[in-house]
Amino acid sequence: MTELKKRLERVEEAIDAACRKAGRQRSEVELMAVSKAFAAEAIAEAAMLGLTLFGENRVQEFNAKVLRAAETGTWAVREKLRFHLIGHLQSNKAAKAAELFDGVDSLDSLRLAERLNDAAGKVDKRLPVLIEVKLSPEATKSGVEPESDEAAQLLERLPDLMDLEARGLMTIAPWGAPEDLTRACFRNLRLWRDRWAAAHQRLKLDVLSMGMSGDFALAIQEGATRIRIGTALFGARKPQTERPRPESELD
Repeated sequence: MTELKKRLERVEEAIDAACRKAGRQRSEVELMAVSKAFAAEAIAEAAMLGLTLFGENRVQEFNAKVLRAAETGTWAVREKLRFHLIGHLQSNKAAKAAELFDGVDSLDSLRLAERLNDAAGKVDKRLPVLIEVKLSPEATKSGVEPESDEAAQLLERLPDLMDLEARGLMTIAPWGAPEDLTRACFRNLRLWRDRWAAAHQRLKLDVLSMGMSGDFALAIQEGATRIRIGTALFGARKPQTERPRPESELD
């Protein structure tokens, strides 16, 4: 049994336990394997174990994996796999992101939404998106402030961007926060989803993407429909040994 298979079994056991504790069915929670910083071969191994949804942080890094997989035939089942961008996306990278990814889970501004909509239309794609909501005071966190004018404008305009398909919301809990603050963050995302879904009935906001390797059990108990698991599946990420090309070179 490979190390990845052992880790996946442990993660599945923990998901099952969290679902039972919350009185939920396992089928209500989608597992996203966060493959950022891991090679195309690791993704192929995960796919062989039945994982189909993967999260990547950077346009440049994922583009390199796509090229690597094409050269080696690593992703023989590519048509069965979905890759979503979960990291912050600058609007000038929207065209490449719309081309490469099957979804963008980090939409945080109206400007980015309009850029993605234009880019998706040009490649004849209706691109699924999640609105990233900033519910933590940390300066390093991205996302739209829920009570901001930006959020109001984005929610109002999004239904008219016909090449985007709003699916739900995403957030990241504060790093190293105690359980009560982590739960409050996840609970707030659910409450904002309920409020926005009622006020903007043309939007479909079914997905609640929240919870990672260290806190996904709490997220499940607070209503997560998608959890993002990286370290608990693939192990600790190794530091990069080579300096990547600037992302601007991809545009």
